[in-house]
Amino acid sequence: MGPGPASADPRVLRAMSAQLVGQYDPVMTAYMDETMALYRRVFRTRNEATVLVDGTSRAGIEAVLVSLLEPGDRVLVPVFGRFGHLLREIAERCGAEVHTIEAEWGTVFEPERVEEAVRRVRPKLLAVVQGDTSTTMNQPLADLGRIAREHDALLYADVTATLGGNEFAMDDWGVDAATAGLQKCLGGPSGSSPTSLSPRAVAVLDSRRSVEAGLRADPDAPAPRRRIASNYFDLGMVLDYWGPQRLNHHTEATTMLYGARECARILLAEGLEVAVARHRLHGEAMLAGVQGLGLAVFGDVAHKMANVVAVEIPDGVDGEGVRRALLADYGIEIGTSFGPLAGRVWRIGTMGHNARKDAVLLTLAALEQVLRAAGARVGAGGGTVAAQEVYAAHDARHDVAAPAGAVA
Repeated sequence: MGPGPASADPRVLRAMSAQLVGQYDPVMTAYMDETMALYRRVFRTRNEATVLVDGTSRAGIEAVLVSLLEPGDRVLVPVFGRFGHLLREIAERCGAEVHTIEAEWGTVFEPERVEEAVRRVRPKLLAVVQGDTSTTMNQPLADLGRIAREHDALLYADVTATLGGNEFAMDDWGVDAATAGLQKCLGGPSGSSPTSLSPRAVAVLDSRRSVEAGLRADPDAPAPRRRIASNYFDLGMVLDYWGPQRLNHHTEATTMLYGARECARILLAEGLEVAVARHRLHGEAMLAGVQGLGLAVFGDVAHKMANVVAVEIPDGVDGEGVRRALLADYGIEIGTSFGPLAGRVWRIGTMGHNARKDAVLLTLAALEQVLRAAGARVGAGGGTVAAQEVYAAHDARHDVAAPAGAVA
């Protein structure tokens, strides 16, 4: 019940137990095509270039940045948490000229501030995290695509922590590149990064495409002058591998493909809007619950991600001791944070398979008992009562009947 990885959906784990098949088996290539189509729906895009990058979510981030950026390119990164700093570091390692603007942790950027910086920096790429789990803030993106296009920039969004549990509309918002991971709202394990590129982004790749010498029809043909610096993360080569040519690049991580495919199948069977609403409901219940325990919540709640909440550790309470007791006594893991928030907050997630009423109520009940044992003054049942009120209000709005035998 931390900020991710969350418990994987059992259906995903079952899918991942299937036997391996060869990468050119018709079954395998059909799975690849099906997975591309599924993730177009997940990202809400028509982008043909929608694939999996084998590796954790950071692999997807690095693949996009190393493939789109050349030394000297200008990049603008709005930083409002730890993972904005990560985008900056990776872009710097690509040799880009990186500019940042920073917001206080616990807040997000107004579009006017981003636009002013874009106008001043004139970047090739505007790179932003949608949901930064270090602060639990959710940066609105709807205006940033328009800003990027008006100033001839590409927009990249890291949606690792938000996709499937918070609204994301790639085409409608004008996002040119997006990457995610399975281990948050998608309900899978870490190890595969769904990635989508707009035609504008693919055009940048096309100017740098290369084919390995051992695969070229003409082995003496020179490599392009501006070849992408990484071989494994060369998205031009990855697209050739996933495309009709099936041009060999690496051995596909078959088991992760099974898992990523099942994550998307489960999400789309539930319905994107329904899944986002589910995360919102259980996130609101967890938020109300920790407040019902008398705990303060960090950051601008109006811009909080639906699937994680940052809770201020009460004075006099050993934050790490509480985390250890929750895990040892109740089998529940919650997170701490990074940098200036390390040891200051706990991060409690309600995401993917764990965005459920029973998981929320059990976590709140266990947290109350551990806090009480740690000497904190908390009201008896305050967390679960507050969460139940959220659920009752939701049921009343949606005319949900109480289960048989329930006590009013």
